[in-house]
Amino acid sequence: MTETTKGGGKQPRTARAERWLASAGMRPTRQRLALAELLIGDGMNRHVTAESLFDAARTSDQPVSLATVYNTLRSFTEAGLLTEITVDGSRSYFDTDVSDHAHFFWEDDGKITDAPHGSVRFDMLPTPPDGAEIAKVDVVIRLRRRS
Repeated sequence: MTETTKGGGKQPRTARAERWLASAGMRPTRQRLALAELLIGDGMNRHVTAESLFDAARTSDQPVSLATVYNTLRSFTEAGLLTEITVDGSRSYFDTDVSDHAHFFWEDDGKITDAPHGSVRFDMLPTPPDGAEIAKVDVVIRLRRRS
């Protein structure tokens, strides 16, 4: 997936993916780079599942196994490059926008979209137990289309 331009420079997708990996101190292996290009190569934020990213890799002729996709998404999340959003405790989505924001989960088609930034406010959170601190608050607002 790494291509060069006529002048010998890297394509913007590849350069963007390499910078993204470097920002987390990750070595740009062939498989990481291929998946990073699919995730952020166009500069747009997206929500993916391991299966949807695997399908995208297969469609773009990137030879990666589903297990590699799962492991890479885990590594990207641990490195702070992605946020994991779990729905129903059984399905995980990965978000390239790691800023604090809420999500809509569309029950009818299983899609995740961003709620408008700043649209959810908390006046108060509970005091965490002794020796603990709040690391993150995840908000998933479930929606269904009216009949």
